[in-house]
Amino acid sequence: MATKAQWIEGARPRTLPTAIAPVVAGSAMAAAMGGLALVRAFLALLVALSLVIGVNFANDYSDGIRGADGADRVGPLRLVGSGVANPQHVKAAAFGCFGAAGIAGLILVVLCGHWWLLTVGVACVAAAWYYTGGEHPYGYLGLGEIFVFVFFGLVAVTGTTYTQTDRVNTATWLTAVLIGALACAVLVSNNLRDIDGDRESGKRTLATRLGHTGTRVLYLALIVVALAGVVWVGALTTWWCLLALVMAVPLVAPVNAMLTRATGMALVPALRNTGIAELVCAVGLAVGVAIGA
Repeated sequence: MATKAQWIEGARPRTLPTAIAPVVAGSAMAAAMGGLALVRAFLALLVALSLVIGVNFANDYSDGIRGADGADRVGPLRLVGSGVANPQHVKAAAFGCFGAAGIAGLILVVLCGHWWLLTVGVACVAAAWYYTGGEHPYGYLGLGEIFVFVFFGLVAVTGTTYTQTDRVNTATWLTAVLIGALACAVLVSNNLRDIDGDRESGKRTLATRLGHTGTRVLYLALIVVALAGVVWVGALTTWWCLLALVMAVPLVAPVNAMLTRATGMALVPALRNTGIAELVCAVGLAVGVAIGA
C-alpha cells in the first residue's frame, strides 16, 4: 500500500502551476474587461486542478501497466511503475479527479448559462485520459504538447475569461497563447529528462522525435514566445502587465540547463522552475491589471 506521502508525490505537485496559472491569467483578463467574478474563478480553478491531478494519475496508471515506467526511470516516483500502489487504485483516483472536475464544471456552467461548454468539459476529460490511455494514446505519437497548449493554454485561459465576462478579446487570446507556451515548456522539460528511457520503452514523445538538441531549441523558442506575448498583452491592456516579465528570474536556471545540455536528474529543477515561472507570469499579469485599473 502506498503511503500518503507517496500518493502526494504521485499526484506530481510540481505540475500544479499549469492548472493555477491559466485561471489566474484568465481572471486577470476578465478583470481588465471589468467582469471579474471570484466565485466562477474559484470553480474554474477547481476544474483545472482536478484535471491536472487526474491526468497525472491517469498517466501513472497507463504508463505503468504498459511498462513505460521501468525501475531505472529518471524523475519523481511513479505509483504503478514502482509497484507501491495497486494499478486499479491509481486508475480510480484518476477518474475520481475527473469526476470532481465534472461536478465543479457543471456548477460553473449553471452559473454562467453557457450549456455548450459541457461539450468542452467532456473533451477535456477525454483528452486527459487518452493522452497515455486507450489502445492508441496520442502522447505516444508526439502530440502531447499540442494537448497541453490547447487545453491548458487556449481552453483554460479563454474559458476562465468567457465564463466570467461572456466574451473573449484579443488580449485574452494572446494571454492564452503565452500561458500555453509556458505550459508546453513544462512538458518539454519533463520529456527531455525522460528522453532516453522513453526511447527504450517505445514511448514516442515529441522529444524522442526531435532529439536532445531539437527539444532544447523548442524549449527556448517557447520561452521567447511567452516573453514576447507578455509585451503584446501589455500594449493592449496596461503596461503594468510587464510585471509578468519577472518570470525571467526563475527561468534563468532552466535556460542555462538547456544551453549547457544538462541531462537526467539535473533537469528536474528545470521542470519545477518552469512551472514556477508560469505561475509568476500569471500573477504578474493579475497584479499589473489591478494596478493599471
